[in-house]
Amino acid sequence: MQKITRGTVTRYAFDYHDEPVLEVGLGESFQVETDDALTGMIADDSDTPTVHRMVNDPHMDELLKGSPPFFNPVVGPIYVRGVEAGDVLAVHIDFVEPWRYGFTGIIPGVGPLADSRKWADCAEAHVQVIEHLPGPSGTTRDGKGRYSDKLTWDLQPFIGTLATCSEREVHTSLLGQGAFGGNIDCRDIRAGHTVYLNSYHDGALLYVGDVHGGQGDTEFTALADETRATVQLTCDVVKKKRLPCVRIDKPDSIVAVGINLPLEHAVYDACDNMMDWLKEDYGISGKDSYLRFSADPAFRIRVYQMVRAMTARHVAGAEYPKDRLFPAF
Repeated sequence: MQKITRGTVTRYAFDYHDEPVLEVGLGESFQVETDDALTGMIADDSDTPTVHRMVNDPHMDELLKGSPPFFNPVVGPIYVRGVEAGDVLAVHIDFVEPWRYGFTGIIPGVGPLADSRKWADCAEAHVQVIEHLPGPSGTTRDGKGRYSDKLTWDLQPFIGTLATCSEREVHTSLLGQGAFGGNIDCRDIRAGHTVYLNSYHDGALLYVGDVHGGQGDTEFTALADETRATVQLTCDVVKKKRLPCVRIDKPDSIVAVGINLPLEHAVYDACDNMMDWLKEDYGISGKDSYLRFSADPAFRIRVYQMVRAMTARHVAGAEYPKDRLFPAF
């Protein structure tokens, strides 16, 4: 199996000028080792790891030299044979295996409480290490996150940044978001799910990075459980199709994504994306969908990313179960 090992490729943009670092075929599984969002904030996986600081630290100072900062490293582009411009790339997530450690924290000047007087301690630089413990499989794929001596939770690892290259623009991996995917921190880009992204170039030119061991709705501080990881992916293609935004096929439901500001417009866009999907693939009329979204308790809105940071937009998802995917009248 082909594999890109950690540290051999580190990029901070989705750039169609980049030479592919890997070429894979349709249906071929491959692995990518990713770095954390701050490129090695936790330096090693020993019992007493070296943890960099958010301020007054050479590592962080180097990342902050960029404009925008060199946050959110990705691996790519990966060329997928059989995918052309004008197709849709289907990325199946085989597994996501976090590293031994992750971290969350507060970056000064970032987040909704960055200038709060009421919650002044929430504006102060902080790094909170989260240890990842193996689960029943013997790996962290189904493990636990140890936040403190008193608090542990189930890990729910996912890929925070999954993107193809857009048609004519180069986007940073920190702020790039769109129908091509990007840094959207969507908790449903996880093992067992298939993610659909527009392909604007032959080979799709896929980038992967920013794995999270878990994340609460909104990713409030702009840092979830940031971690290094190994991911395994398998790609397929939908020929001659264009999507309004990212779509996700889960075992029991489908999710249509919306990316916009303010949050309510991201929700409206997600619903519109879902209505298109239901009409195109399931023969459900717009009127039928519209009424169901108001009346059916099974219809849900997910708020994935609501971060106050530079030009980042909000990310929402409209989710509907597969057992409802038939015309009602």
